[in-house]
Amino acid sequence: MSTLFLFICWAAMTFGAFLVLEVNFYLDSGTNMISMAKKTLGSPGALVTWVSYLFLLLALLSAYISGGADLLGSSLSKLHINLKPWQSSLIFTTVFGAVVYSGIRQVDWLNRLLMFGKLGAFFVLIILITPKVDLSHFRGGDYRYALGTTMILLTSFGFAIIVPSLRQYFNDDLQRLRQAILIGSVIPLVCYIAWDAVIMGALPNGGDTGLASLMHSEHTTSDLAKLLENTIQQSTTSSLFDFFISISMLTAFLGVSLCLFSFLSDGLGLQASGKQGLLLCALTFGPSLALVLYYPGAYIHALSYAGIFVVILLLLLPALMALAGRKRNMGSYHVTGGKGALYLTVAFSVIALGNALYRMFLL
Repeated sequence: MSTLFLFICWAAMTFGAFLVLEVNFYLDSGTNMISMAKKTLGSPGALVTWVSYLFLLLALLSAYISGGADLLGSSLSKLHINLKPWQSSLIFTTVFGAVVYSGIRQVDWLNRLLMFGKLGAFFVLIILITPKVDLSHFRGGDYRYALGTTMILLTSFGFAIIVPSLRQYFNDDLQRLRQAILIGSVIPLVCYIAWDAVIMGALPNGGDTGLASLMHSEHTTSDLAKLLENTIQQSTTSSLFDFFISISMLTAFLGVSLCLFSFLSDGLGLQASGKQGLLLCALTFGPSLALVLYYPGAYIHALSYAGIFVVILLLLLPALMALAGRKRNMGSYHVTGGKGALYLTVAFSVIALGNALYRMFLL
């Protein structure tokens, strides 16, 4: 069931990425999402895009602060250093927020180093956990769990925000851009399915200590690590898993932080250094940190909220922009599928948003 929903979400978000590419080619190279919305949907579209972009980054940052602080507290507790959740959140944000303040070059090099470590740990973990897979764990499945995590799955494929930048990188080479979007989206899909297979195959599904129980946990990341440690009972695998999930959280935190930092710097016209840089840091980390301090177990919920803005920004708006652009014959490149595919994308977006809002406010 999880593989089916992963594939559906991948297909929807990849189609949305191609729509972003189409709309971007209506305009000159270097145009961002906000300018694209303003040109096709007018000022209201630009405003919705700006707000969605801002709240998407804030929601993602809240999720990664919550998850990172949880892992930090869990790691330090093994060294008999017990911190309260608010202390872990404050330390995590201050230390790695300082890296973001130090500049994009430092973040870039640190991210490159961490990415190599993360990829290496990922493949080694797949190899080590595979022998522990119990095929009986794959039986059954409940679509209600998948429906409840649809927004998180959609967020996992929310890469289309970088498509305008890719266009500049590939010098308007449409064929290479299409290949980059397709291949670049298939790689994480394969990784997600492989990760799902070994984790769901090695760990029990139901019960108080099963995977389903993590949906109601305030310490999702550290509880998953403990669950794997108790089930696998192999110190090397457990340590490597802790390393992998910590690095994953940190790279995500650095990437989103830098994106929000740059977004606010550009939008507010503030310098990224000196006193204005410190003000930007406060604006970047302050709201998300305050949310996590108030609600430490925000990881899963924050990702769900982020999914709402992912759907609006990278699925619904691109479809509406493409409809408006094609009506005015604004470009020569059109994504395959015609108007029917665009209306289907709008319908999928509305259904996904309706399902998310229903689960958040009525269930």
